[in-house]
Amino acid sequence: MSKRQVLLVDDEAINLEILQDYFADEESLSTVAADGGERAWQLLLNPANDFKLILLDRMMPGVDGLTLLRRIKNDARFAKIPVILQTAADSAEAIREGLEAGAYYYLTKPYRRDKLIAIVHAALADAEERSKLGQKLAEHISCLGFMNRAEFAIRSLDEASQLAAFVAQACPNPETAAMGLSELLINAIEHGNLGLSYKEKMQLKQQDNWHEEIRRRSALPENQGKLVRLTFERSYSGITFKITDQGDGFAWQDYLEFDPSRAFDPNGRGIALAKMLSFSNIRYEEAGSVAVARIDFAVAEACTA
Repeated sequence: MSKRQVLLVDDEAINLEILQDYFADEESLSTVAADGGERAWQLLLNPANDFKLILLDRMMPGVDGLTLLRRIKNDARFAKIPVILQTAADSAEAIREGLEAGAYYYLTKPYRRDKLIAIVHAALADAEERSKLGQKLAEHISCLGFMNRAEFAIRSLDEASQLAAFVAQACPNPETAAMGLSELLINAIEHGNLGLSYKEKMQLKQQDNWHEEIRRRSALPENQGKLVRLTFERSYSGITFKITDQGDGFAWQDYLEFDPSRAFDPNGRGIALAKMLSFSNIRYEEAGSVAVARIDFAVAEACTA
């Protein structure tokens, strides 16, 4: 299997050496180092490179990390590459600014090697899953744009991915809608129907055992009949999704906005990102077992104008 290429960007040579040492034992990854934003951009433009992830220092002279991040996210050739932004600027506003600019994760220095590697693998897995969603979108027929109301029921992560890609084709921006729907459906399965806690998922992600645990819990007799239901309804002004699970709910208030205290965790930002990137708004009902997400056509048109 070919190694996945990671671009390391930092203006301090000693920091690049440390990062390369961190990745030395990762057999599935290879690294390329850039000593500044402009050098990183030139490496991105080189067709010989195929970067799957970028680890980017924020505070650099010349083209700083935030400027480079915005340049990457505004270029269709590179916009889908996950970027982990690292910095000593750990204020809530600085973290929010980085995420809004398109950072996939935000690491505050100093951090441990195991934390970095866990987040790198989580980011790569998420990016690969979104790539699969994009491929599935291309396979679906455009006549879904005529759908006004529909109901669906699923129980597995694979079905969640397929349904998100399918239903998103009826939305103004299918790719971003697929990402948001996938996050909400997965949340309903793992936290709702299967009772997986935030802490448990964090540990499983760090150990790369998340999918195995989901399969194990899904096979338990008490969970085999549980379903997640999705309703789709189109009006003249927008589209409303209602996602209902059979769990006891969760503290959804903690996850609608990004919480800087979870910046180090490999999970916990999916709902906030879905709200920020995919939907006009999200609200929860029934103590968190029902998610209602809305796409306003006026807002969607403004985003694509």
